[in-house]
Amino acid sequence: MDQQQAQQFGGMIAGMMGIFMFIGVAALAFGIFLFWRIFTKAGMAGPLSLLILVPGIGYIVVLCILAFSDWRVIPAPAAQLYPPNYPPPPSFPSTTPPSTFPPQS
Repeated sequence: MDQQQAQQFGGMIAGMMGIFMFIGVAALAFGIFLFWRIFTKAGMAGPLSLLILVPGIGYIVVLCILAFSDWRVIPAPAAQLYPPNYPPPPSFPSTTPPSTFPPQS
């Protein structure tokens, strides 16, 4: 491999590393955004999602906090959990079948 090929190969590797790093930072930012929303909806402080930035155990710590802490949310009213009461089905007059079936003539 001559000098020019080595430089081109190095430039190509550097370009790919830049693209991969951009994708990784975007995925990390999206994960922080998602966990921020989850922490906020659970009644906790949103910045707890920044624990993801701790290398190695960040996600585990965040998931343990979410799994084992009390979520301070306002429960939904019980009336909205169940469908409305519908009127009972109409009752039909009871008829008894003839004592012998089929009728014999």
